[in-house]
Amino acid sequence: MGPPPSGGVIVAIGDDCAVYRPHGAKEDLVFTTDMMHEGRHFLAETHSAQDVGYKAIARALSDIAAVGASPRFSLLSLALTAKTDQAWVEQFYKGYLSLAMAHGAPLIGGDTAKADAVSCDVIVCGGVPRGKALLRSGAKPGDGIFVSGELGGSALGLRTRAGAAWKRHVRPKPRLELGFHLRANKIASACMDLSDGLSTDLHRLVKASGVSADLEGPLPTFEGASLEEALHGGEDYELLFTAARKVRVGEEFKGLRLTRIGTIMKEGRTQVTWRGQPLPALGWDHFSK
Repeated sequence: MGPPPSGGVIVAIGDDCAVYRPHGAKEDLVFTTDMMHEGRHFLAETHSAQDVGYKAIARALSDIAAVGASPRFSLLSLALTAKTDQAWVEQFYKGYLSLAMAHGAPLIGGDTAKADAVSCDVIVCGGVPRGKALLRSGAKPGDGIFVSGELGGSALGLRTRAGAAWKRHVRPKPRLELGFHLRANKIASACMDLSDGLSTDLHRLVKASGVSADLEGPLPTFEGASLEEALHGGEDYELLFTAARKVRVGEEFKGLRLTRIGTIMKEGRTQVTWRGQPLPALGWDHFSK
């Protein structure tokens, strides 16, 4: 997992963002990086250049949302093929910059290269008050487990490539306002974004916190999506968070649905159950067999 934190590094590998504290600063800086590769994350025949650019920055901004930070800037490394034309590049940047500028993450640098397939790597820096970043490791027994929005929409869109679900897949909405709200109002005890599927990401949260979790349902499922897509489908980019019993979460935030789906259980052995039965981590894993 790499070397232990040193110097100004407060949180290293294993969370949604790394956290760095400049000497004497009142604000911690958070950093995330996210890759997108043609043939793995998008297809030229189905994804427009604007959609690719938009989603490239949306994925990274979702990590910034998960720690309750505010974006500061972004960096982009972009690899293009010999067949990539100027029009595609311009549309890519149009999609990227539209979302980056809307959320205060201007593009300030990066790199370009030639490759056999289009790919990009996005870095986003954010800021959060000193020592206040939301992490995966804060969940305690008795905390409620919550998710924002609806689950399974992106997986449904990838399967059908049609309608609102397809739009959800290609144009996810990073929940930056919600993340800020959960952190600033001391609502969330732990938080992360749902990028690889609820079952897999909840396993990561309970492992980081040293607890177990029981999902009680019903899940807030995107219209038309199956239970399997809601449990295991990736790329919803909603927020998964926990909150203590005494904290009032509410049923919505600025029109965005917030749903309690379970309870954090005892410390010790880390496991996830669905209505009392073991729930395997069947979400996305690049290196699974």
